[in-house]
Amino acid sequence: MQTATSLSGEHAEDVFARLSEWLESGQRCALIVVTATEGGAVRAPGALLAVNDTESIGYISGGCIDADVALQARRAIADGESIALRYGAGSPFVDLPLPCGGAIEVFIAPDPEPDTVNTAYQRLSARQEIELIVRLDGHVSLGSDTARPVGDDLVFSYVPKLRLRIAGRGADALALAKVSGAAGYATHLQLVDEEDIATAHAAGFSSIEQLRAPSDLSANSDDAWTAFVLLFHDQDWEIPLLRQALFGPAFYVGAVGSARTHSVRCAALKDAGCEDAEIARVKGPIGLVPSLRNASMLALSVMAEIVGFFPAKSTSRRPHTAILMLAAGASSRFESGDKLLAELSGRSILERAATNIPDDPNLTKLAAVPTNAPRRKSVLERTGWQVIENPKADLGQSTTLRLGIQALKDLSSFDQVIVVLADMPCVEPSHIEALRVCADIPGVSSVMSNSAGVLSPPALFKRQHFEALEALSGDRGAKAVFLSLEHGNRTVDLAPQSAVDIDVIADLDRAMEFTDA
Repeated sequence: MQTATSLSGEHAEDVFARLSEWLESGQRCALIVVTATEGGAVRAPGALLAVNDTESIGYISGGCIDADVALQARRAIADGESIALRYGAGSPFVDLPLPCGGAIEVFIAPDPEPDTVNTAYQRLSARQEIELIVRLDGHVSLGSDTARPVGDDLVFSYVPKLRLRIAGRGADALALAKVSGAAGYATHLQLVDEEDIATAHAAGFSSIEQLRAPSDLSANSDDAWTAFVLLFHDQDWEIPLLRQALFGPAFYVGAVGSARTHSVRCAALKDAGCEDAEIARVKGPIGLVPSLRNASMLALSVMAEIVGFFPAKSTSRRPHTAILMLAAGASSRFESGDKLLAELSGRSILERAATNIPDDPNLTKLAAVPTNAPRRKSVLERTGWQVIENPKADLGQSTTLRLGIQALKDLSSFDQVIVVLADMPCVEPSHIEALRVCADIPGVSSVMSNSAGVLSPPALFKRQHFEALEALSGDRGAKAVFLSLEHGNRTVDLAPQSAVDIDVIADLDRAMEFTDA
């Protein structure tokens, strides 16, 4: 994926990237954060500026105070002390009035920890949200379930860059890519023609995919900060590409063409099995200005429309997700002791399941075990899980599920839960993430795994289904809730080798074949 840097470095990812480079090379630096604004400030709280001895990246005003803030930051670096400053109304800097008549408050943190800065950059570039916690003593850290703000700590949230996925051919696709790249947005091109691909490479784009057949599309890589733009005049391509985009979480889906073309397209999407609500998401004709016949003007018009849709997504947080691991089963069918402690290619089944989770600090991990299972509890706690004990585990899986949901409701406010089983050690973290991406699709409230037609965990349920999960009895599991839903449910394919659950030694032998392959 092409990730450009705007000239100003206005996105947090750009600032953290450059700051990480400076720190890695041994330079002393400072991170400046806008903490509050009054009146018509150019930038919002959370805007970043970073400086070293001679350079800066980012900006915090329209140019009226940045130079002085950089000077103050270099003094803070020399003194090794953090500092809070106010400019504009009520400021001691009377020689630096703000033309807007407002005020800007900033905080300067000298010498932030290199690991924190690099991790912030890596997560944003990996399309993950982050929380930055700034303490008044100048310490900067990233928020997580175990690192929360206290007292007067300042907290700022950052989301990934706006990303464009552009599928098409000819001048329209290339012009939009150039506008996107110039703005510093992440850009991915899906092109058919060799000449277009060569032109895109020559223009400096590296995230380029050649489309070879409408029936052979690569997996959808969209997220909640992606806009998909179709710039084809060929229904053989546009219907498969649009169907794929509509089944993903992109905040904008648009297609080039006249109003008549769009009407024909919508009918074709209906014939292809798309629901009316999904079809209504497709913008067409695209752009703020109608009937443009110039590629560069069309590109500017489309980009303006996309930016108009983006703010609602750019300030929203990804749903707060908990992973609930059910690890309270009795292993009654396993022929040799506790199956969860049995070894699978050098590690216990439980440890494998516990560590096959996305590396995302915003995920809360809670596991339920039976009482008097200290070894299970030890494995889970060692791998970063909170553990609760179910004294009624012998009454069925539903008691463990109910206990876990109740505990999660007590711990915090969660938007959704992913239920995983401790005896499924081969599920990959990418599959867990795929469930989350699927749940980002508007209208989807539950997602289950589907392996060769068999529904199973891992399964995701949004908060509106928590009561139904708590109401289950006996050995009825989450699948019963999923099957009871009339709408809003989806499935994500799970490869057979990942769907192995361990009940008997023969299952363990089969899992070994896959893990040793």
